[in-house]
Amino acid sequence: MKQFSNLFLVSLLSGATTLGAYKLLFDSDGYFSKPKSIVTMAPENYGKNVGFVPEDSDFTVAADKAVHTVVHVKNVSYTTISNPIMEFFYGFKGQQQQEQVGTGSGVIISEDGYIVTNNHVIKDATEIEITLNNKKAYKAKLVGSDSKMDIALLKIDADEKLPYSTFADSDNVKVGQWVLAVGNPYNLNSTVTAGIISAKARNLGTNGIQSFIQTDAAVNPGNSGGALVNTNGELIGINTMISSATGSYVGYSFAVPSNIARKIIQDIMEFGNVQRGILGVEGGELNNNASKELGVKQTEGFYIKKVNKKSGAEKAGLAKGDIIIQLDNQKIATFEELTSYIYSKRPNDVVKVTYIRNEKTMTVPVTLIKNENSISEFKGLQLQEITASDKQRFNINFGVKVSDIDNEKLNGYAKDLIGGIIISIDNQQAIDLETVSKILSNKENNDSIQLEMITKKGQIIRLIL
Repeated sequence: MKQFSNLFLVSLLSGATTLGAYKLLFDSDGYFSKPKSIVTMAPENYGKNVGFVPEDSDFTVAADKAVHTVVHVKNVSYTTISNPIMEFFYGFKGQQQQEQVGTGSGVIISEDGYIVTNNHVIKDATEIEITLNNKKAYKAKLVGSDSKMDIALLKIDADEKLPYSTFADSDNVKVGQWVLAVGNPYNLNSTVTAGIISAKARNLGTNGIQSFIQTDAAVNPGNSGGALVNTNGELIGINTMISSATGSYVGYSFAVPSNIARKIIQDIMEFGNVQRGILGVEGGELNNNASKELGVKQTEGFYIKKVNKKSGAEKAGLAKGDIIIQLDNQKIATFEELTSYIYSKRPNDVVKVTYIRNEKTMTVPVTLIKNENSISEFKGLQLQEITASDKQRFNINFGVKVSDIDNEKLNGYAKDLIGGIIISIDNQQAIDLETVSKILSNKENNDSIQLEMITKKGQIIRLIL
């Protein structure tokens, strides 16, 4: 009996030891239990909607509003072609007119028939035809256009009040925001695609606008001039282009911001042409490398290398070395953000410029001036925008005029050069002062440059300065 009791006691102690060891090592608070605070677990529904629109998002209202305001634009033009066979056998030029048809999209912006589209959609058009979403077709007339920004304004006389799109503030759109692209790709009327804002103030290195809205909504040939709208169906951009080796959608597309398009339209309607205001500063955006070279702490903002004479910036006291970080309430981190905001303004508008000087932040009001009133200077050459009479006289549509010379090497040629037109700098077209300023912003005064010019006598010369 005593032996049985001892055996029972040993078994009891062994069981207790085993149970205690399990509690110590493997229970919820034990040594080998799963840690509670090191790893954060995803909720149970994580991943169920990956790659899809959130369940509470409904684009049907926005799509229905937008499709009725987007139209099909047909551009008919005629080109003269020669027949070399007729010329060879019969000794006269056999010429004939050949019809060319282009298509795109447009957006109705007023109930009485004003329509905005891309300039390249209607360029060189002899006839323009608009087809509404209800299949009614009308002849359109061109009210005005801006090739630099690729915006054109059309007008149709409809027999009814038309549905129209309202403008939203494109400065307020956010990266990641849902958008819809509405247009007529490949002549497929009223096509709606969805995506998000991929980037703002995107520079594609074009000679015109340098501040596109980038989106991943599918845009293809025929979408040009169509609407980019938010989830309320409000216009935030005019779809303009894609960047693709094939010419078709490859994952991203670009739109002119609505604030810029609206300003151009208002200028055309009020003045007959586009009114461009400028700050009057030249320079470039900061980044890590540029900041190191310039010896400044800031890695974001627009660094002023030069202030143009007779500009609002000069009158406001801005100087070389100042770093612009804000215009009114808009943060400025890049060159594209600066130009995008200025593009939405007119001459004589006042902009509050916030800048850093000697590590102190200051704000001054700057009155914008017209482009042609600004004077840029480089290597003793004072440059101005060309006028309409200059374009007619020299038979050109781009360039900058040499208004004065303060360069000893060129003093002997001043009479021939002053009034001449610079058409290229280092083999890059000198489109206008803005383009020239951007080319020269990467050069120092001791860098040599090659100029191609048309003199007052109409001769083309090349200079190395």
